[in-house]
Amino acid sequence: MKTKKVVVGAIAAAMLSLSVCSLMPVAAAGETVQISAGKTTATVGGEFSVDVSLADIPSSGIQALDFAVTYDSSVLTITSVDAGALVTKIPQSGDASASLSDLYESSINKNEGYVSLIWSTAAEDSSYWLKGDGVFCTIKGTVSSSAQNGTTTPLSIKPIDRETYSGSKKVNGTIGCGYESNGKPVKLEVKTTDGEVSIGQPATQPTIVRGDANCDGVVELADAILIMQSLANPDKYGVGGKADKPITDQGKLNGDVDDDVVGLTANDALKIQKYLLHIISNL
Repeated sequence: MKTKKVVVGAIAAAMLSLSVCSLMPVAAAGETVQISAGKTTATVGGEFSVDVSLADIPSSGIQALDFAVTYDSSVLTITSVDAGALVTKIPQSGDASASLSDLYESSINKNEGYVSLIWSTAAEDSSYWLKGDGVFCTIKGTVSSSAQNGTTTPLSIKPIDRETYSGSKKVNGTIGCGYESNGKPVKLEVKTTDGEVSIGQPATQPTIVRGDANCDGVVELADAILIMQSLANPDKYGVGGKADKPITDQGKLNGDVDDDVVGLTANDALKIQKYLLHIISNL
């Protein structure tokens, strides 16, 4: 996951995610930024949308941040990564270099299955830095038509593959997050919570044919008889009973025509008989 950003300005866009500064950053004690991806559901072949949010940003603010969100490209296709309210509320006018290099950038690598995310500003005024809690970005995409129904696929928050700091020649193992203070970069600790997309068809409500306890498409005396049999001898005629054609869960829903009592009773069988004898006009 390699990414780069062209940076201009007096302090080189505030040590782009801590990687452009020649000095190893110092850690800020007791300050941990939370990065979390949301969880959502989507149908096979359908669309999804997940927010990636930041929380517990210290009062100092964040001047630079970089991380990646990985995903299974055989299951998901990312179509867009839009800046969230936490980013868009910051005016770019505070950064003289913003006209040449956007403060927020995202890059989708569909082949390897990751999204690179970078935010940095050269503004020395911390009022132009990331502050407060909120949505950093919104990831949108589609689920493959060949995805398996009932499965879950993760959206994992990871560090971007780069040097720990400029010239270190060591692979970065942490998410870049921090700010510059008195000419030195300060690195903030980060805690992550991964997201996921649960794949499944929306639950459908069964179609109830009132009175059709044996589910043969016709309301007749056999339905009333089956209800009575299932009540009198559930081992044989109840759901899963030993009879050739016991009542089913759908049959129980169909046969429950007495609205005064939930569940099958003898009154359901009686009401069906009254209907067949035209004593009542409907079930």
